[in-house]
Formats: sequence, structure tokens, C-alpha cells
Amino acid sequence: MQPGNKFFDDLSKLATNAMGVAQGARAEAETALKSMMDRWLADRDFVTREEFDAVRAMAQKAREENTALKARIEALEGKSKAD
Repeated sequence: MQPGNKFFDDLSKLATNAMGVAQGARAEAETALKSMMDRWLADRDFVTREEFDAVRAMAQKAREENTALKARIEALEGKSKAD
């Protein structure tokens, strides 16, 4: 066995371990940043996309009901004037 190979093997293992540690640190940093952003957004009373979509659907349904009721009222008023 050549003495240089052990050095390069150790260096390779060190580099591999360093990459693993760096990836772990990156994952922790991403998790911490996401958590911080979630708290910041919650403190500002921003709504989630799901909440926004639900309210938009409710507003659309209310508009449709209002249009239908308006047409019904106009039809009933037209009948009462015709009588």
C-alpha cells in the first residue's frame, strides 16, 4: 500500500463528511428561515391562499344570488304593475 493513498483516502472522507454537515446546516437554515417567515406573516394578519380562495368563492356565490334575486324582484314588480 502506498503512503499517499491513505492521505487521499482520509482527505476524501473528510470532504464527504464536510459535505454532509453542510447539507445538514443548509436544511436547518431553511427550516429556521421558513419558521421565521411564517411567524412574520402571521403577525401581520396576512391570509393564506386557501383562506383567500374560500372568501372569493363566497363572494362570487353572493353576487350570483344577488343577481338572481334582483331579476326575481324585477319580475315580481313587473307582474304587480301589469295587474
